[in-house]
Amino acid sequence: MPRPFTTEDYTARMARATADAAAAGLSGLVVAPGPDLVYLCGYQPTAITERLTALLLTDGREPALIVPTLERPDAERATGTPGLRLLDWTDGESPYDTAVPLLDPAGRYGVSDNAWAMHLLGLQAALPGAGWTSLTEALPMLRAVKDTDELERLAAAGGAADAAYRGILEVRFAGRRETDVAADLSALLIQYGHSQVDFTVVGSGPNGANPHHEAGDRVIEAGDTVVLDFGGLKDGYGSDTTRTVHVGTDVPAEVRTVHDVVRQAQQTAFEAVRPGVTCQEIDRIARRVITEAGYGEYFIHRTGHGIGITTHEPPYLVEGEEQPLVPGMCFSIEPGVYLPGRFGVRIEDIVTVTDQGGRRFNNTPHELGTVS
Repeated sequence: MPRPFTTEDYTARMARATADAAAAGLSGLVVAPGPDLVYLCGYQPTAITERLTALLLTDGREPALIVPTLERPDAERATGTPGLRLLDWTDGESPYDTAVPLLDPAGRYGVSDNAWAMHLLGLQAALPGAGWTSLTEALPMLRAVKDTDELERLAAAGGAADAAYRGILEVRFAGRRETDVAADLSALLIQYGHSQVDFTVVGSGPNGANPHHEAGDRVIEAGDTVVLDFGGLKDGYGSDTTRTVHVGTDVPAEVRTVHDVVRQAQQTAFEAVRPGVTCQEIDRIARRVITEAGYGEYFIHRTGHGIGITTHEPPYLVEGEEQPLVPGMCFSIEPGVYLPGRFGVRIEDIVTVTDQGGRRFNNTPHELGTVS
């Protein structure tokens, strides 16, 4: 089991976020329930409702968490709350009356992307002279660089996903529905320690040409190429891996060709990972391999996304993202080729940046797998 995060861990995160906000020209942060709140103070309400819950981080003030009175006991049990001031409000009162004294009327604040519009509008009405911006836009690196304990969790999640992949290779595909194989994948993820399964993409035959195909009732046939993309949360941190398999050993030449191109693109992009290289350069490198092979128009998504408390978060490996790679960043490298109406191929690993280059958290073979 990984070392539990402590009150001191969360206090340090809140202090760092407050300092980063000040360096970005912000008066502070307003953090709504969701991954940012979990990351910063370890609190996740039982249910996210219309009642305002907000962590207020402002330079020169003690961190404050505003919660509905009926949820205060749950908030008090969160590991990070001893390191902050806890304030509650009761139904019938305005929660903004509790928040406003803690905010600068002329300040500029970063607000969680997933904050309810009604709450942001309520704060705007109460503080008409204040400014508001997206937290992700203002502080895209807030959760991007992982510490040793986070890296340990991500590595374990990757290893569990690898075990699930090895297990699914032993399952029969032919004659079964995509949903049947997806259920097997989900069960394997839980078996190997995941507490939550976020997705199990099983794209068989022509469905594999849809990168985010939702497993359906299509019956998988011998001769199909199948894209398997799956992941979830283990010990609070995400897994996400993709491998492509073929049903039967008689693999068409074009499937082998496309798979080799994608495998080369994934490997070349991985080998380019090192501190200082920009996110967009990793995308360009993977895309160049696929384009030069003649399949560029069929690579229809970014090369990767960050991962941590959520399976998709900054940084994003995409054209226009000039953020340099930093040791401790974790992200997917997942090039793909999708031939409409025919088949798709994708290979995905989670990778972290080290001082020397890149380290994979997924280590199952990249060769085209075969299943029965």
